Amino acid sequence: MRTRSVLRWFERGLLIFGVALGAWCAAMLVEARFHDSVPVTGQLTVTQTVVPVLPGDSGDSKSPARGSPALAGALLARLTAPSVHMEANVLEGSDDGTLSRGAGHIEDTPFPGQPGNVGIAGHRDTVFRPLRNIKVGDPLELATAEHTYRYRISKTLIVGPDDVYVLDATDQPTLTLVTCYPFEFVGHAPRRFIVQATLIQDETKTNR
Repeated sequence: MRTRSVLRWFERGLLIFGVALGAWCAAMLVEARFHDSVPVTGQLTVTQTVVPVLPGDSGDSKSPARGSPALAGALLARLTAPSVHMEANVLEGSDDGTLSRGAGHIEDTPFPGQPGNVGIAGHRDTVFRPLRNIKVGDPLELATAEHTYRYRISKTLIVGPDDVYVLDATDQPTLTLVTCYPFEFVGHAPRRFIVQATLIQDETKTNR
């Protein structure tokens, strides 16, 4: 009888935990969709520097956040990969809290529209999951309040978490997307999937 009672309480505990986990996941999805629906407005100007490390996997406490506190979490742009039906708002920062709400501009890389190598990170199991199907030659678009920057993917590669050269400054305007790899890995993924694209058009939006 005692064993049956313990099992019953254990079963109830697991049920409560499952419900709580489901509610938390639903709240995260609702929050992410809310941020994806917010329009991009305003303009930011920041001096270009170099990022020292790549962001970690979901829940990785080693992911640094060295952006300006005044800009942390600010909505910068909207990223679109039409060939894989991916759309995501880009927020300032690559800390885990920011990446739970969308893609994140990697601190100390150029902002959209600035010369150099713009770095954007995202989680492989949320906004950047469609990147597993991306191919060289596919288009990318990064839209701010005043411009639409059109890119063409030049390469994809898999690197280690310390291979920061992918965010090195470039002579040509470049967009680098960073997510963890393998996409189906359970736990903290050991490698990084990189998408690099070259700017092919800068379209200025007109007020109507």
